[in-house]
Amino acid sequence: MTENLKIIQTTELNEQAKKQVFDLWNTEYPEKLAYNSLTEFENYLQNLNNHKHFLLTSNIDLILGWALTFERDNQTWFAIILSEKIKGKGLGRKMLDELKKIEHILNGWVIDHNNDRKKNGLIYVSPLKFYEKCGFEIQNYMRLELDKISAVKIKWTNENDKASP
Repeated sequence: MTENLKIIQTTELNEQAKKQVFDLWNTEYPEKLAYNSLTEFENYLQNLNNHKHFLLTSNIDLILGWALTFERDNQTWFAIILSEKIKGKGLGRKMLDELKKIEHILNGWVIDHNNDRKKNGLIYVSPLKFYEKCGFEIQNYMRLELDKISAVKIKWTNENDKASP
């Protein structure tokens, strides 16, 4: 399943891609974060500034991963989702590397506990350790505590942009 995969960058999703990303979101993220309708998901996307999509697709136009960069409060933020079917094969790192090629700093919110469940009833496993391995700094002093999500902020900065001591 991981042969012939490619990452496509775009600023717009066609209807087929939008539906697949919507399904991926609702399948892989905690159930509390699920969107009730495609229209609700489209509204989320339309409210993002300067967004870019990164689609991990197969040769049959099946989207197995999606990443997104966008601007909020003069910072570049990102989100990423991989199908459970392809986790552990280095493809999440490959997608992050694509984001890192065009951005100097990436900010994100990451669920840092294993207390949430996905729609299929399985536990949503925190990807925090994955992000640490990929060079992200955990900013424990910055938390997002809402009814739907409890998360910690992470940040990656290009080594070339870090100030010398």
